[in-house]
This record gives sequence, structure tokens and C-alpha cells, in this order.
Amino acid sequence: MDIIFKSKKLEKLFNTEVELQKKYGKNCARKIRSRLDDLHAAKTLENLRTLPGRCHELNGNKSNQLSLDLEHPLRLIFEPSNQDIQRKEDGGLDWSLVNAIKILGVEDTHD
Repeated sequence: MDIIFKSKKLEKLFNTEVELQKKYGKNCARKIRSRLDDLHAAKTLENLRTLPGRCHELNGNKSNQLSLDLEHPLRLIFEPSNQDIQRKEDGGLDWSLVNAIKILGVEDTHD
């Protein structure tokens, strides 16, 4: 899957192991790297349904975003970055057509 980042600063953070560990701790940084590896290896979001991380769509004011579990309560937040985002009849994202994402950051979605 193609992955871009919300900003150059975020991209640098996620690609610098020492900085990632300093900001999120060793265990959470390891999970972030693992989730990014899973995202890189996937052809589409559909491939993530069976992998660890409980990939799921968010709702409310984050309705176009998805998250992957990291270290509770933190989540890796991202959104599709395909040119044409396809939706199913029920309004949900057609995961089988999403092959590009934008990483927005790490946050607690329960705040």
C-alpha cells in the first residue's frame, strides 16, 4: 500500500527509531513500526482485517478516518488517500479499493 504522511515532521518522526521511542516509549514505538510494516505489505485495507491491530473505521467528527490499536489507549490514525474514495451502500468504506493512505498521527480517540 502507498503511505504518505500528514507532514514532513511526522514522516521524520515515524522513520527515526530513536525519536519514535523517545516520544512514545519502546513498546509503543515497536507497535507503530509493526503496524506500518503491515500497512506497507498490504495491497489494500481489506488485507488488514485479519491482522493484529483491530483496524476499524472511526465515526463522528472522524468519520473519514481509520485507526489501528497500539498501546492502550493510543491508536495510529490514518485516512484513505486514493483519488476516488469508494463507499458501500451502507456508507462504509470499500476497503478492497483503498490502496493508499495518509498517516495523520497517534492519539487517544476516546478523549
